[in-house]
Amino acid sequence: MKKNLLTPLLGVFSCFLLFSCVKDVDFDQAEDITATPVVELNLIYFDANANEFFDTITNTPRLTLSDTTEIRFLDDTDFQESLLRAEFFFRFTNSIPRDFLVDFQFLSEQNEETYATATNVLQGSIDTPVITEFTETVEGDQIIELTSADKVVVSVTIPSSDAALEGNLNLKSKTTYYLEIKERN
Repeated sequence: MKKNLLTPLLGVFSCFLLFSCVKDVDFDQAEDITATPVVELNLIYFDANANEFFDTITNTPRLTLSDTTEIRFLDDTDFQESLLRAEFFFRFTNSIPRDFLVDFQFLSEQNEETYATATNVLQGSIDTPVITEFTETVEGDQIIELTSADKVVVSVTIPSSDAALEGNLNLKSKTTYYLEIKERN
């Protein structure tokens, strides 16, 4: 004997239709769409040997080393309008037996300083390198200053140096940008 399965299935389906919940949908909400991406980028990397802080030709210490990195995307108008906050993370590994002062200058195309920050790096040793971490958060009115830059200059200053100084100062850094992009129809 064959059973007709269509009748019971139709009854179950009818019950679902009668007792299901329906939520009102506001189609006006679809007009304003906001995306909040978080973008992480590597920023600066260097590995300075202790002998770079001493000029063997002139037999004199070279107390400050500088390097420039271009960051041209910061001056993009869409990026500037969308940027809510930026976090810079710097990680120094120091095996040189000296403390360091590290300055970060953000400069415009005309080499005018738009934003600056600095940190101290603790001394280490060849046997026991010391890690110093530094985080800088930029938000509010400072965002405008930061996004006016198209390069960053890193200056590393050592209090004293000589030909016998050994070790390395390593920097790895990244930037996290918090954006809010509003799309309006």
